[in-house]
Amino acid sequence: MSAPTRVDASLTPVEAPSTPVNVDHAITAVAAALTVVLTAVAFWLSYEHLQEVAAAHGMAEAVARSWAWPATVDLFIVIGELLILRASLAHRVDWWAIMLVTAGDGASIALNVAGVGQDAGALNYVVAAVPPVAALLAFGALMRQVHAYLARRTSTGVATPPPGVEGPSTPVIVSVDRPAVVPPVEPRHDAGPVPELPAAVHSVEDASTPVAPDASPVERPSTAVDLCMPVVYPNRVDQLVRALYGTDFTQPSTARMTQTMAAAGLGASESTARTARGRVKAREPYLADFPATIAG
Repeated sequence: MSAPTRVDASLTPVEAPSTPVNVDHAITAVAAALTVVLTAVAFWLSYEHLQEVAAAHGMAEAVARSWAWPATVDLFIVIGELLILRASLAHRVDWWAIMLVTAGDGASIALNVAGVGQDAGALNYVVAAVPPVAALLAFGALMRQVHAYLARRTSTGVATPPPGVEGPSTPVIVSVDRPAVVPPVEPRHDAGPVPELPAAVHSVEDASTPVAPDASPVERPSTAVDLCMPVVYPNRVDQLVRALYGTDFTQPSTARMTQTMAAAGLGASESTARTARGRVKAREPYLADFPATIAG
């Protein structure tokens, strides 16, 4: 007979994480902080250069407008990255957001490079192109970290222990086949021979046979029943004559009808009896099919 044995799952060797929890959290926090700083610096450098380009091309006297003009380029990158983050959390692709990021970043790089001038050296163009490219990459890395954080918060409603924290052990029931133990029987001197003990009876679980119910409804045949109203005879003589039809299911004779009438104190007129029999047959024509007795 198989006996269940409780095995503690916590005793099972589990490979511990190689990185301590505190170190992992510290690395994540430092990487996030540096990403924010890099994004801010790259956007500031790109924004500052675009402001100089705007001031050198028609907005030198309008300082406020020259500082507002770069936002018409760089904000497309921010809006597109935020829309991409929303789409990735919903497990879909937002091509409109990708187009916004591509257009904003392309325009920012092109304007920063074009603002250097035509006779500048190659290194000047590289210096001008680095801030917008760094802004794009840094802001994308920042959105990736935000996506990972939000995905962990909304993935499941089950709170899982962080790495390195031992969770509660769950006992696992393992079925182990063991031979049935039969206690020894001490022989009694005042009794006869001890009968042999039967072999260990293995518990056999009856297999349950599922019964599939009949899905199709069974229509019961409907039998039409003709309901007819009972015939009521107000005349006392008619009532006596009608009752004679139900005694032996034959046509009552005149003599029988007069005897019944006389017994009921209604006289013994043969004409009255025949007239009553005719009224009964007229109201219930099927009574004429009853066999006739001796005519009277």
